[in-house]
Amino acid sequence: MTAEKGERIDKFLWCVRLYKSRSIATEECKKGRIIVGGHPVKAASLIAPGATLTVRKPPVTYTYAVTAIPKGRVGAPLVGNYITDLTPEEEKAKLVAGRMVNGFRPRGLGRPTKRDRRELEDFLE
Repeated sequence: MTAEKGERIDKFLWCVRLYKSRSIATEECKKGRIIVGGHPVKAASLIAPGATLTVRKPPVTYTYAVTAIPKGRVGAPLVGNYITDLTPEEEKAKLVAGRMVNGFRPRGLGRPTKRDRRELEDFLE
């Protein structure tokens, strides 16, 4: 298949490193978490440059613009040549907010003590 016509969406998601494996990308398509042009797509759907891609990875919904189709899996520094991140900052803030609620601790503080754990449990109740 040539890059001008497009590429399978599951392979594209794997090539641009949005998912670790192609089978995970296929499963996400089956779950309806991959949306192109406002409609959920199947794994075999073709994607072409110029398309807007929405990827739901709860709690965040990422939005990307497809600029080119890679011939194979690309290195992390080269991903920007193929997709442009259009995700609003409010969506990215959900990821940071989720860490704070789940007991995120800044690096270097070590393990929480029994007292820290009890204070956290009291705060969450």
